[in-house]
Amino acid sequence: MKVIDILESKKTTLSFEFFPPKTEAGFANLFETIRKLEYLSPSYVSVTYGAGGSTRENTRGLAKRIQNETKHTAVAHLTCIGHSKDETRRILDEFAESGIDNILALKGDLPKGMSDFIPPADGFAYASELVEFIKKYYPDTCVAVAGFPEGHPNTPNRMTEIEYLKRKVDSGADYICTQLFFDNRDFYDFCERCEIAGIKVPIIAGIMPVTSIANMKKISELSLGARIPAKLQKTIYRAENDDYVEKVGVHWAAEQVSDLIENNVRGIHFYTLNKSEQIHKICESIGLISCDQLNK
Repeated sequence: MKVIDILESKKTTLSFEFFPPKTEAGFANLFETIRKLEYLSPSYVSVTYGAGGSTRENTRGLAKRIQNETKHTAVAHLTCIGHSKDETRRILDEFAESGIDNILALKGDLPKGMSDFIPPADGFAYASELVEFIKKYYPDTCVAVAGFPEGHPNTPNRMTEIEYLKRKVDSGADYICTQLFFDNRDFYDFCERCEIAGIKVPIIAGIMPVTSIANMKKISELSLGARIPAKLQKTIYRAENDDYVEKVGVHWAAEQVSDLIENNVRGIHFYTLNKSEQIHKICESIGLISCDQLNK
């Protein structure tokens, strides 16, 4: 089922993101995590792509297994970096043959050691070009793009950033899934700026709980400089150990999710890091026992 159809049929969606493991044991553990989260009846789940397309084989394998071996609708990530147009066609053909008709189109992260992205002559320079390509040759595919509530570090001009986002939407994107954030005011401001720019597609809020001090620092490094509010930092640094840090992170994320739901967010997308415990605790603390509960 296409995510855009799910969004049209539900007031609020709940979804999860996973990354492809590198070993068979990792795959077994991940599918156990997926099983543990099934009681929440997620609207869909997504599968990430490594920097420079480094995990593309595992991404395709995991997305296909989720699509065909579970009850879930799979969204496969696809990047500009690391692919020619011919390679992209082959990947999209493979997805289509496997029943995957949902793609998150991204520019992608640079591999380690690469400082600048020089697109090949037969490739894509921007995510908007990838979106346009998918919609031209695979018009029945539902395409999502990324949004950045705190701003994209490579585009310090926030007005220009929204112009780039609108270009992706105008190229055919069906909905936006945001990068993680820790202050809902950033998300609401982002949504208002999208509205001013004439962006009318659904916007899904990305949430990730802090689970340890090391995890907090890594989130800031990997998530394009995610801003950790001072209040959250102070509370975390007061914690005696990482068990308490996790409790703080879960509580903070639960407060975010509760507020977003009360303000009629179109969807909540959890960045799970392939773990189920924190997501379970967040949903339990706000009384959420199933995605269906959001739409009553």
